[in-house]
Amino acid sequence: MGIGDKAPEILGTDQNGKEVRLSDFAGKKLVLYFYPKDLTSGCTSEACSLRDSYSELLDKGYEVVGVSVDDAKKHQKFIEKNSLPFTLIADTDKRLVEQFGVWGEKKMYGRTYMGTLRTTFIIGPEGTVEKVFTPKQIKVKEHAKQILG
Repeated sequence: MGIGDKAPEILGTDQNGKEVRLSDFAGKKLVLYFYPKDLTSGCTSEACSLRDSYSELLDKGYEVVGVSVDDAKKHQKFIEKNSLPFTLIADTDKRLVEQFGVWGEKKMYGRTYMGTLRTTFIIGPEGTVEKVFTPKQIKVKEHAKQILG
């Protein structure tokens, strides 16, 4: 998925089992951020950056939704532990990460495996992708500042 592409209407299911649709955010800019794993240091730093600037993001017309392949129960634990004010999609079937092209090969400690590539898509009020932050561009501790530009 790249700039100018139309995002899918059905995004997935949130931490409470509720369906999340693109139309839920009509008229707003959606920060759809994909991250590898709940309760890990980098992902916690990124989520807390967005949490700490959440009111400023809302004031600027943004809404925030996180996505990982973790299940709803793990998302609930992540939200509670870090007081996250936004929705997390449990993409356990990997449908959304594959649709957005962020499920790929990763390397750590000489090991190669498949996982979520940390990527953020800014989806405009009309439902099209306006901006993409790639894994190399994202600074987890300053991600909200990057989005607010």
